[in-house]
Amino acid sequence: MITIGQLARYIGVSTKTIRVYHDKGLFPEPGRDASGYRRYDAKDAIELIKIRTLAEAGVPLSRIRDLRSASDEEFQQALREIDDELTVRIRGLRATQGRLRELAAGQLAPLPTEAGVHLRHLAHWGFTPRWVELQRDLWILVFATHPDRAIALLHDQAEALADPALRQLFLDYDHAHDLDADDPRIDDLARRIAEATRERYGPDELPGLDAPSEIPSLIQDTVNASSPAWQRLDTLIRARLDT
Repeated sequence: MITIGQLARYIGVSTKTIRVYHDKGLFPEPGRDASGYRRYDAKDAIELIKIRTLAEAGVPLSRIRDLRSASDEEFQQALREIDDELTVRIRGLRATQGRLRELAAGQLAPLPTEAGVHLRHLAHWGFTPRWVELQRDLWILVFATHPDRAIALLHDQAEALADPALRQLFLDYDHAHDLDADDPRIDDLARRIAEATRERYGPDELPGLDAPSEIPSLIQDTVNASSPAWQRLDTLIRARLDT
């Protein structure tokens, strides 16, 4: 017969945890000896090991309490179910670990293969590293928040860039980053982009994410914040498309 302190040390839990198990009805409280101390035997130790193992597996205490009164068949079935749940959790943890490692390597999230190919094309076509990096981060955001629409939008942009005239507009947009916001080339570029946009999509079917969504504004704000010229360009394009 051992004391609660000895039991706690042997099993690897705290005396407070054992008392919680007593209070929750998981672990029957033994009688006290003549000195008023609780005394535990080998059967108590084995029972506590079972409870600790289930608790460490993430089984709620209420479920553990129910399992104490289950038949052997019911107990074995419950253990199989718990094992299956742990398998799912382990897969999820491994996926999370993979994302953490990607984050540590400077990759916020994996992008589909098509998106990776698209980004490589940008570099090949002469877009600046700044633009390619910005596009990568924005596509990560779109795929994370709107996976149902992201691939269609990616295809739309890839199709536009396959047109040399439209690709030149994107390149001009990229290179306008370092212009003064009052540079007259900004006005001319806004006019050309607005005209090309209307010609490609018509007046009422501009590409974008399903409403309501704050993501398009968030994306454009991110772009605008990196360059006063881009901010003015966006303002001019919106004004021309709204007329």
